[in-house]
Amino acid sequence: MSTHRIAIVAMQGVQLLDVIGPSDVFAEANRQSGRDHYSVEVVSTSGNPIRGSSGLALIPDHLIDDEPCDFDTLLVAGDPLIQERPLPEALLLWVKRMSERTSRFGSVCSGAFVLGEAGLLDGKRATTHWSQAAEFAKRFPDVKLEPNRIFTKDGNVWTSAGVTAGIDLALAIVEQDLGLEIALKVARELVVFLKRPGGQTQFSTLLAGQVAQKTPIRVAQDFIADNLAADLTVGAVANRVGMSERNFSRQFKQEVGMTPADYVESMRLEAGRRLAEDTRIPLKKIATDIGFNDDVAFRRSFSRRFGTSPAAYRRSFGT
Repeated sequence: MSTHRIAIVAMQGVQLLDVIGPSDVFAEANRQSGRDHYSVEVVSTSGNPIRGSSGLALIPDHLIDDEPCDFDTLLVAGDPLIQERPLPEALLLWVKRMSERTSRFGSVCSGAFVLGEAGLLDGKRATTHWSQAAEFAKRFPDVKLEPNRIFTKDGNVWTSAGVTAGIDLALAIVEQDLGLEIALKVARELVVFLKRPGGQTQFSTLLAGQVAQKTPIRVAQDFIADNLAADLTVGAVANRVGMSERNFSRQFKQEVGMTPADYVESMRLEAGRRLAEDTRIPLKKIATDIGFNDDVAFRRSFSRRFGTSPAAYRRSFGT
């Protein structure tokens, strides 16, 4: 099988992890599969070193003025200040031309602005970093923006949210090309723990929980975390913090960004994932220990959230 050539477009001020994260995924996929399935090449508008937003620099492999290359995949990396920088017309024309020559193309983080300016996302579902979603929607009203997704695939167009979400997008590409087993092995080797499905929110449950500031909601979150096997229905938790069920639900959703029921399920699944990975406790016992009625309900929720069963996850990640 021939090597799959991947071009990553990087501009001055690029978020380096948007380039390095996917590159490491593809390199590790080569190692795990035992063959050089991928080669990654950085493309720039000039031959000067590409100075990233962190101050470190990359040396480009190709310039957009070079003779046309036969790339299989084209990705455009993001730039934290892309909203404030003019996008070179030559770059937009090159990206548009190359998108017609590749089997798939896409972006990492705010690289979606380049695809948007090139008119490549009109009528397509796409995502970008949450902090730039409002500006993106304003500039590109014809794009079906999905601002909370980790990554989005619409036909042969792949777009991802910010920074580490580029790793998730790359893992999804590896899964499509080489299968789930290789993708999970890559995820484990890179210590990203799990290949997250694209529909998962850009915020983890624990990160979202840290946003809440009002005392009753924080008390409720602390109780949930410490008592996963308890009765955590909305009414029970609301009563514990002295609030009406309706007011508690409204305030919880406003502060945390998800309903109490979704939060409880997420906390239970994160605990179940850790136990499946770090212990030899039978999965049936894990299910009841974290508050599921039985292992069937646990397996169904786990598969829906993580894209694999608890047993398969343990086989891939268990100690």
